Amino acid sequence: MRICVILEGCYPYVTGGVSTWMHQYISAMPQHEFVVWAIGADSADRGKFKYTLPANVTEVKEIFLNDALTAAFKRKKNTFSERETAALRELIRCQRPDWDCLFRMYHDNRVSPAAFLKSQEFVELLMEICREEYPYTAFSDLFHTVRSMLLPVLYILQEEVPEAELYHAVATGYAGLLARLGSYAYHVPYLLTEHGIYTREREEEIIRATWVVPAFKRFWGRFFYMLSGAAYEKAAMITSLFDRAMETQIEMGCERKRCRYVPNGVHYERFCEIPLKKENGYIDIGAVLRIAPIKDVKTMLYAFAELKTRVKNARLTIAGPEDEEEYARECYALAEQLCIRDLYFAGTVNILEYMEKFDFTVLSSISEGQPLAVLESFAAGRPCVTTDVGCCRQLINGMGADTLGPAGYCVPPMHREALCGAMEKLCLKPEERYRMGQAAKKRVQLYYRHEDMIRNYLHVYDEVFERWRESDSA
Repeated sequence: MRICVILEGCYPYVTGGVSTWMHQYISAMPQHEFVVWAIGADSADRGKFKYTLPANVTEVKEIFLNDALTAAFKRKKNTFSERETAALRELIRCQRPDWDCLFRMYHDNRVSPAAFLKSQEFVELLMEICREEYPYTAFSDLFHTVRSMLLPVLYILQEEVPEAELYHAVATGYAGLLARLGSYAYHVPYLLTEHGIYTREREEEIIRATWVVPAFKRFWGRFFYMLSGAAYEKAAMITSLFDRAMETQIEMGCERKRCRYVPNGVHYERFCEIPLKKENGYIDIGAVLRIAPIKDVKTMLYAFAELKTRVKNARLTIAGPEDEEEYARECYALAEQLCIRDLYFAGTVNILEYMEKFDFTVLSSISEGQPLAVLESFAAGRPCVTTDVGCCRQLINGMGADTLGPAGYCVPPMHREALCGAMEKLCLKPEERYRMGQAAKKRVQLYYRHEDMIRNYLHVYDEVFERWRESDSA
């Protein structure tokens, strides 16, 4: 089978997290042929892959959102039908546009996005919104905000769609929209997999963003909900990593019968034989993560600085890529400002080698799905301190029939004192640390193995095609 996987802002340009998951996923299915349809922000990243692609990846199609600013569009359109105008009005309002109508306009008929965004109809529709929702906001601010929202959307609808028998988007957003476009173009099913809830993650970013005009933060949120709604609406199946995420998807409008949760899995055998760290006079803590705002490395640094006043022989190694250079520089400056001793930024490492150096691990994220870094730590018998985001509490404490006991501590996000206190407990109680590590290892062995995850997704693929055949014959 030829499967087109669609990814946004990750594989193959970024290592770790979803990218690692995707690379291992493709590698584990040599019986299938894969097309990677990768969405990036900046065309300067074109071809700069961080992975050697598996042999069963037969095509990579790259699309960069910043190209929308310089793209030359040939076909212009001066008038729009009543149905087209209605679809465009709903698009501008970030409600529920007629996506099939928009696909015909911008994909089939290759209408120029600029033709509408420079049209009198666009200005008039925007003025309606301004009068109704933003009467005290400058029209020019709304004009530029909405244009910046819509231009990338209309641009990606112009893309040539790689042919496949199934489209599998690993997120909603732009990736989910392209999956629906692929389904439209070739009349085949598409599947969605969310590692985190895309709209919630974008909302968190918007709340913190300084580039968004405060009056328009809700509008930006509505925009991302619109994109997710488009992906959810026609997906043959929607998968998540754990039950609570699935319930969130259902609350957002997904039909329960189309939702499944498929837990992540790691290669248990690669980690389970890693020996416990030899005594060296230090308590070594590992943080395996991308140095990025969503991982909240700064709270970890504050917490570790406090820990050093309580546990003199604690050491912290932060291992992972510096994908967001400005944030990484801020973290280095903060570490220097706090005068933190025994702190090391190791960069990208071979985690199988580095895990042997750690007594336990820590993850301070403000958003997660079901982090592979925690599962890998568990498989190696290392307990973990995590924040209470995504599935982390279930990983730490178990769920359902799992009575193995806690595999670490779970603390509120962005709470440096709680994070410090949990790390202190694992530093000072070696017997508890060992007991939690053994529970962690057993939990992965029983519930989070990579081969089980792959088998579950193959079952999902079978179910997707069965549902598609049934709906096609109805």
